[in-house]
Amino acid sequence: MQRRGFLLALGSGIFLSSPLSRSQSSDNPRVSFTFDDPNLNSDPEFSPQERNQRILDALMACGEVKAALFVCGKRIDSDKGHALVSAWDTSDHIIANHSYSHLYYHSDSVSIHEYSTDMMRCDSLLHDYKNYTKLFRFPYLKEGDTVEKRDAMRAFLESHGYANGAVTIDASDWYINQRLIERLKTDPDADLTIYRDYHVNHILNRAEFYDGLARQILNRSIGHTLLLHHNLLNALFLPDLIDTFRKNGWKIIDASSAFDDMVFTQKPDIIPAGESLVWALAKESGEFDDVLRYPGEDSAYEKDGMDRLGL
Repeated sequence: MQRRGFLLALGSGIFLSSPLSRSQSSDNPRVSFTFDDPNLNSDPEFSPQERNQRILDALMACGEVKAALFVCGKRIDSDKGHALVSAWDTSDHIIANHSYSHLYYHSDSVSIHEYSTDMMRCDSLLHDYKNYTKLFRFPYLKEGDTVEKRDAMRAFLESHGYANGAVTIDASDWYINQRLIERLKTDPDADLTIYRDYHVNHILNRAEFYDGLARQILNRSIGHTLLLHHNLLNALFLPDLIDTFRKNGWKIIDASSAFDDMVFTQKPDIIPAGESLVWALAKESGEFDDVLRYPGEDSAYEKDGMDRLGL
């Protein structure tokens, strides 16, 4: 009961120190950075190239930590787009597959054949990068709303030598970024400090929640894969996020090290399939329904809090 209370507190956005979470193990929590959707969209502060370089510079300053970049093909299918990805490849970050068209697999209109063909279209764009790794991340973290669709993609991935580039720490940085850009469009001189604070607290809160959940399910620590996006928010505040993790006892690790954990070979038997891998394993156990929401993360969970803060 005490352990469940710890998770409920984290799920509601309240930070608690619990002797039943991290201190059950001498292992400090570990996190790697994974970024989805490099793109050529302009934002109010930086060009796509400047945004890209700022994220890379922050990773370099973090002791040359190696992240993973999950590429949606349609967003980089041009000379300029490939130049963005090449900068990551040159810096020896993992380059991985996030489909070509970012299709929503749970849609009745998206067939298994269409989805798998779209995935391989992205593979054809990326396979020549020296650090291309056969990891596939499902767009929206949706892995199939029927047993047939779920198992068909699992078999397809295995037959093509792919592993699931799963997220263990899910979050909504994309929504915070969306609201940040909306503010800058109406007020270019807006003080962004409160967006920074909301962002780093949100990510740390979600990290603490999923880490606590993982330790209860697996009875051990894991190297986490954190979902972030290639956006203005992270171009501005990735150094602050890294600093916050470290100040709270987290170790930053390479994405390749995290993905080496055997937990990433697990295939939770749930429908609909997807969300964070930790969420899915908790759902499969049947023991955590009172702390699991669906979807695991979404704008709806952040809207009221951001509204109250005037963000």
